[in-house]
Amino acid sequence: MTEPSSAPTEAPVTTVAFVLYPGLTPLDMVGPLQVIGALAELVPGFRTVVVGERIEPMDSDIPLKLVPSHTFEDMPDPYALIVPGGFQPTLAAMADEGLLRKLREAAARAEVVGSVCTGSLLLGAAGLLEGREATSHWMYRDLLARFGATPVARRWVEDGPVITAAGVSAGVDMALHLVDRLAGREAARTVQLFLEYDPEPPLGPVDWTPVDAGAFVPFAEENLRASLADHPALLARLTG
Repeated sequence: MTEPSSAPTEAPVTTVAFVLYPGLTPLDMVGPLQVIGALAELVPGFRTVVVGERIEPMDSDIPLKLVPSHTFEDMPDPYALIVPGGFQPTLAAMADEGLLRKLREAAARAEVVGSVCTGSLLLGAAGLLEGREATSHWMYRDLLARFGATPVARRWVEDGPVITAAGVSAGVDMALHLVDRLAGREAARTVQLFLEYDPEPPLGPVDWTPVDAGAFVPFAEENLRASLADHPALLARLTG
């Protein structure tokens, strides 16, 4: 008697989810999304999704709207959850308890929680950086200490399940590290080759002199106060 054949089982899929919310900096998301997307093209078993509170076009901080592929409610369980950053809208989102709650819930199901630029401030505001080293855009990096984190001035920082990247372009570096962690050095180098990621800035390396001189402190504080004008308690926590 022939035994009935069992249905084929689907191979497990590793999902990397990127969070979309109004006003973010597109490169913070699209840079690392492109890196992980290239991995998904090269190696079976990986996929990317973009999650938001609702599926509709959302403004960014340039003349470009973005649409998530999933809501938080219908997102597949992610292996990694990556939160991009931005400037005033991201600073204001530190007081958005609805978004912070969804980040906490999604992070609890993920094995890796990451951020790019000031996205780490959202992780901090959600209570996900307590006792960990983390980084952010240099203009707001020190605010991480107000959320119980230890600010670190590096391109990306890994502390346990949390990986945070510094400003904007550092998200590509962080994503390549994540590819290395997920699929190995050869896959990461192949992704780097496919994207022709070999930075040679036309003006040379960043000149940190204005930062060291504190030239941007008034600008950063003005942005923070404008972003949190309706949330005096949080503003006092971050500036007091």
